[in-house]
Amino acid sequence: MDQALAPLIAAAIVFVGTHFALSHPLRRPVVKAVGEKGFQGLYSLVALASFAWMVLAFRAVEPALPLWNGNGDAAWIGASVVMLLASVLLVGSFAGNPALPDPRAKEHAARGAHGVFHVTRHPMMWAMALWSLAHVLASPTPRVIVLAGAVAVLALVGAALQDGKKEVLMGGSWSRWQRQTSFWPRLGGFTKAGATPWIGGLALWLLASWAHGPLAGIPAGIWR
Repeated sequence: MDQALAPLIAAAIVFVGTHFALSHPLRRPVVKAVGEKGFQGLYSLVALASFAWMVLAFRAVEPALPLWNGNGDAAWIGASVVMLLASVLLVGSFAGNPALPDPRAKEHAARGAHGVFHVTRHPMMWAMALWSLAHVLASPTPRVIVLAGAVAVLALVGAALQDGKKEVLMGGSWSRWQRQTSFWPRLGGFTKAGATPWIGGLALWLLASWAHGPLAGIPAGIWR
């Protein structure tokens, strides 16, 4: 293993591990000790600190040659399309999502599949996973693979664990929601997502890909 990657790998493990630990086995005892608001504050602080460490460790690693050719037009076009789909999922994930901590979660689930939930019942998590895929496609360097891999593991393993957690919390409401939706994305579901996720997703994609130039120093999307 490249020694330069060791701090980044350690930061990625802490970032993912603390999320899982606080979301599942440690949540109940911590809430019991400091209360729900105290838990939310602690969770946010740990998440922000571990993410900041991971980003700083990422920046400390010198850019290396790609492990395979990710600089061709085909790779960038593919990554741009993937990021557009991720943007649509992310925007749509805020509308009636039973997976979010919302007192109306059972009402949202009772609606059945709607919007981007025709694609997957975990649109926010899959948006994160697709973000990871797009960045590995466009820039397959060791440091990008470690960072993107951490985000993808957090998203997809987190989504799977969330299914079990929500079934305990919501019972039959979540079980019915699971039967009506899919964990794995169905591409055909994008045609049923509705106008709002597509319009909002396109706007987000254009803004984010434009900002990629001044913020990351690499033009992306149609601005490349």
